[in-house]
Amino acid sequence: MIKIISGEKGTGKTARLVDAINQVASTDSNVVCIERGNRLDQLLKYSVRLINIKEYPVSGYDQLLAFIGGICSKDYDLTHIYVDAIRKVSGSDSMEELGEFLSKLEAFLGDSPISVTINLTAKIDDLPENIKKYI
Repeated sequence: MIKIISGEKGTGKTARLVDAINQVASTDSNVVCIERGNRLDQLLKYSVRLINIKEYPVSGYDQLLAFIGGICSKDYDLTHIYVDAIRKVSGSDSMEELGEFLSKLEAFLGDSPISVTINLTAKIDDLPENIKKYI
């Protein structure tokens, strides 16, 4: 399952994401959060695996998908993946590429129990339909 938290800058998307992560981390779950930088490290529970994407040679949505595939192959008990600021993490502002990434990610996840939540800074009304369906 893929879910997008979308809105304009300053609308509380990151606060909602942090709350969702910490709520899930309180249960018996295996949680990974991907971000660009270290702004969430003091806000998340210690059990969350926080990944600073700047530490890895990842650029573009195809490489991000491969990176997520690597995470999934290592952690068979993974239950949740969170991505803060997807366009910063991927290094791409293209909504067309984001839509393709989401389709490929959905196909990759298939029937797996992994839930992916993505934080996207954009007006909901401006999003194409292939992205809106995940909101």
